[in-house]
Amino acid sequence: MFTVLRHIESLKNLEQLQFSGQLLWTNPAGQHWSFYLSQGFIICATGGVHPVRRWRRNLATYCPRMPNHRIGWQFHLANCDPATLTFGWEYALLSLWVAQQDITSEQAAKMIRASIVEVLFDAAQAVDVTEQIRQDSSFSTQLSLIQIAAAIGEAQLLWQSWEMANLAAYSPNQAPMIKQPEQLRKHSSVESYQNLVELLNGQKTLRELAIKMQRNIVEVASSLLPFVQLGWVEFLSVADQPAPIYRGDSVKAPLPSTPSQEATTLQWVTTSPPASTPEVTTSQGALVACVDDSALVLKMMEQLLTSVGYQFLGVDDGLRAIGILLARKPDFIFLDLVMPNTNGYEICEQLRKLSCFRNTPIVILTGNDGYANRLRSSFVGASEFLSKPLDAGAVLSVIRKHLEQGVTRLSVTTDR
Repeated sequence: MFTVLRHIESLKNLEQLQFSGQLLWTNPAGQHWSFYLSQGFIICATGGVHPVRRWRRNLATYCPRMPNHRIGWQFHLANCDPATLTFGWEYALLSLWVAQQDITSEQAAKMIRASIVEVLFDAAQAVDVTEQIRQDSSFSTQLSLIQIAAAIGEAQLLWQSWEMANLAAYSPNQAPMIKQPEQLRKHSSVESYQNLVELLNGQKTLRELAIKMQRNIVEVASSLLPFVQLGWVEFLSVADQPAPIYRGDSVKAPLPSTPSQEATTLQWVTTSPPASTPEVTTSQGALVACVDDSALVLKMMEQLLTSVGYQFLGVDDGLRAIGILLARKPDFIFLDLVMPNTNGYEICEQLRKLSCFRNTPIVILTGNDGYANRLRSSFVGASEFLSKPLDAGAVLSVIRKHLEQGVTRLSVTTDR
């Protein structure tokens, strides 16, 4: 069934024609899948409902040492070759990282191949796909090219496994969520039920669960199918995560009706501050500290915060953090949760024992946004909990929120 789909057959024909240019597939729901080709080989593919989730999953699998959050990507996109942005921000980042020897060509090839296979799989589930073709003989790349027939063959094997497991009516981009917890509790052990509650929260897609559980995606989806058929669990459609935003010189125009390509110069996403008042303006110029063992995170936070008028203090050693913070006494503190030899909880708890930091806003940063982490953050006296990947707008919003509240309380006390 897979290889006889008209749009899959069309892609195979472009391989025989040694085509160079862009192939765009669109379905009536407005989903787009783009392929960039050179001499009948695929340079890369992008699009679909979850391009950012796909990128994050593959990055964690094939390039675990690279930043897996939007601020990190935006920071690197500022240094990308504008020509590589023709093929999308994902490809531009891979090209930059290979050029800088941050990743190998083999890692980049695995990322590209995995994305192509996933795009082919998802497009195979679409109906009434229309296509547009734009020839461009100038398309070239320094990275590995992927054979169309090989990618189609790999996607076809996955699709056949999916169909044989009676999953054709469902998408691996859907997220399972418990619908009838009491029924599930009765038929599960206490430990199994607790694991299901944590995993089946409607936030993680089947593809994401498979990676988290280190199991084959067909196996994961098949194990949940009986619960879905009983009505105890449901598969939900979930939104993609935010893509990096970058602006500047325009890149080559896409085919008609495709989403516009974004550009090249990094620009932080910031919201305009409220109308100027004494309470708000006094927070500008405040010293904001960030304790994180990642030099990249510190660099990005510095660029963001100084660009809007804050002073910045970066600390990359958790063991030295308290001494440095005592010496500088910042007005606001971000603490990374996971660091070598210590963690954000321990530092926060020690800071709260010091009178000079008793009322200082302290925000814990972590990629594990679970109830237990939030609860523990509250116990150690954290002011708030901010999830990674960090969003520039959220970072600025939480600073303004706490600093402006602090100024307001101080003003009230003074008036008394």
